[in-house]
Parts: sequence; C-alpha cells; structure tokens
Amino acid sequence: MDGIHIPAEIAEAAQVPADLDSASVGPYRFPSPRRRRTAAFIYLGLAVALVVALGDWRWSLVAVLGLWHFRAAWPLNLGADEALAAAAAAAPFPIGQTSAAIIFSGWRSRPLWHVVLYDAAEPPAARALVVIDGVDGNQIGSVYTEQLPLD
Repeated sequence: MDGIHIPAEIAEAAQVPADLDSASVGPYRFPSPRRRRTAAFIYLGLAVALVVALGDWRWSLVAVLGLWHFRAAWPLNLGADEALAAAAAAAPFPIGQTSAAIIFSGWRSRPLWHVVLYDAAEPPAARALVVIDGVDGNQIGSVYTEQLPLD
C-alpha cells in the first residue's frame, strides 16, 4: 500500500480529524480571496467609529488597512482543475502526474497557481513548472522544464 496508513481504530482513539484522512475522496474548493472584503468592511467601520467617537485622525490608518483589503480582494476565477488543464496545454510533453498550489504575489496579493507537471513516462524523465493567473487564467512567464536524473 502506498502512503501512510493508520488503522481506523487507532485513528478513532487518537481522534484524528476526518479532513486528515488520506482515504477520503471528494472535491476541494480553495476559498476565494474575495473574503478579504469582509475584513475591509470591519476595518473601515472601525475607523469611522473611532474617528467619530474619539475625533482623532490617527485612526484613519485603520481605514488605509481596510482600503488595502478591498484592493487585495481578487476574485479566484480559476479553480485547480482549470489551472491544471491550462498548464497541461502549455507543457512540452505528455502529462502524467500533476500538482497545483496557490500563492499570492505582489502587494495586492494576486492569486497565482503554481502547477508542477511530470511527463507520462514511468518513471518520469522530465518535469515542468507552469504559473497560471488565478484571476484571468493567463500563463505567467515561460514554462520551466528540467530533465530528471534516471537512476
């Protein structure tokens, strides 16, 4: 059996959360960065309340933080499956295994998918890294490829 296997009775006794169960199968949707708008409303409301209550302009710095949250609240228009498909189309070889991770780039934290692709050979002889914009789906930069050492 590949991977780590914990017998069910041990996992239950240790109270291992269900989301750590490697045998569970199902879709996972990454939370949208648009949720930052909630924090923006809280910061802006707090800034207004503090300026009105205390009459001190320094509380407007909280408003600046709220405005930054608004500017950083990008919509995540591209899910992991779409990012994998876009990256596979850009890869210079037939695709085997893949992996995608999201990062946030720049002062406005724009979401970018970093997709690692392995060729379909067994064992893989090459891998590639493709960066896909999570907002508009465009490829960022060129595809980085490297040959893997064959043992």
